[in-house]
Amino acid sequence: MKKSRLMAGVVAGLVIASTAACSSGAGGGDESEGLTFMFRGGEDEKAAYQAAIDRFTEETGVEVEVIVTDADQYATKLQAAIAGNTVPDVFYIEQANLQSYVNNGILMDITDQVAEQDVDLENIWEFGVNSYRYDGTLQGTSEGRLYGLPKDVGPFGFGYNKTMLEEAGIELPDADEPLTWDEWLPILTELTKDTDGDGEIDQWGTGLNVQWNLQSFVWSNGGDWTNEDRTQVTVDTPEFAEALQFFTDLTTEHAVTPNPEQAQTMDTYQRFMAGEIGFFPVAPWDLSVYNELDFDYDVIPWPVGSTGETATWVGSLGIGVSTTTDMPDEAVKLVTYLSADEEAQQTLVDANIQIPNRIDTAQEWASAPDAQPANRQEYLDIVEDYGRAMPAAFTYGAQWYDELWVNIQPVVDGDQPAAEYLAEVQPRMQALLDESNAQAEAAAAQNNG
Repeated sequence: MKKSRLMAGVVAGLVIASTAACSSGAGGGDESEGLTFMFRGGEDEKAAYQAAIDRFTEETGVEVEVIVTDADQYATKLQAAIAGNTVPDVFYIEQANLQSYVNNGILMDITDQVAEQDVDLENIWEFGVNSYRYDGTLQGTSEGRLYGLPKDVGPFGFGYNKTMLEEAGIELPDADEPLTWDEWLPILTELTKDTDGDGEIDQWGTGLNVQWNLQSFVWSNGGDWTNEDRTQVTVDTPEFAEALQFFTDLTTEHAVTPNPEQAQTMDTYQRFMAGEIGFFPVAPWDLSVYNELDFDYDVIPWPVGSTGETATWVGSLGIGVSTTTDMPDEAVKLVTYLSADEEAQQTLVDANIQIPNRIDTAQEWASAPDAQPANRQEYLDIVEDYGRAMPAAFTYGAQWYDELWVNIQPVVDGDQPAAEYLAEVQPRMQALLDESNAQAEAAAAQNNG
């Protein structure tokens, strides 16, 4: 899964657009003898998918026209395709968009076709499969119908610059036992230094992004964004406030991360790759780049707050079929091939762009003697044991969740206490969540009617 921002809510005009799409009966709007497949990705992903699709064509005789975009352009181009009645036969879907696409007749129910193809869903990560199940009310449970299969599962791991810690004489973190915040902070302080003697800090303990990294801190401290049934926003709790305050204090009080001015000069992702940051997220989609770095690194559990239990998120992208396709059986066959075929999965894994969807393949991948990073098992532990869906992954749109980040900068800069901000933003988030849930109920009622 790439680190793109979740689409904010229901596409404007989606109902009108999907009605137009459903009236056509021609996938992609053309009378084609082949399939169209739209996805997003960098050069490594493009090459891997093209190789897998070429093999699919050899085995099935079904031609596939590939439509690939950059990650930042994908959502806009897919919206344009929906509005213009040119929906691809097969395309990437984000978890947060599945309900609206189903309720508005864009995504095809593929449950029966997948069953007929005898796909071993038990050998695909449960989180990935359930992400694309929807029963008309709840998404992400084992009870819903299938409207896609996982392109991948994306466990958001945490890593460290092993070479940096060894050179500093710091004991390496345990691969299984997470550091507590109190244990972690002195290490960050020791790593933060002026290495060239010019009076400016040029090496830091860590460097994190609040929008993508706060989740771990909140969850491991006993906080959360909503209650279990996703009806009540719960950001205004002491546990959540303590986690956000600790996160911001890393910069504003302890100075173990690049400050905003330093981050503008070079972002923390680039600084980690340059060997200037000790601890940093290491996700599977970055391995093809990180494995070429000039230092050794490895993956460990995220540091923990008051619960003592590590936490992080696991994402997913799915692959679904348009209701307008002229080749539904072939389209579902392409989805199952890309998601579950052993050889296709190996092609994608060899490109170092994801962990395997297939559990048996993933176990072999994690235990490989030449594994890089060495602790690949941590990714499997995240998917199987302790990873959580992003807070807006299974709600009807993400506006309520995005609201948290809109005015958070004064907190990040140390100009406003975390608890004060969270008390202010909770009512706005709640109103948006209420609206989202009402839209979900109305759309489900219309779809069922």
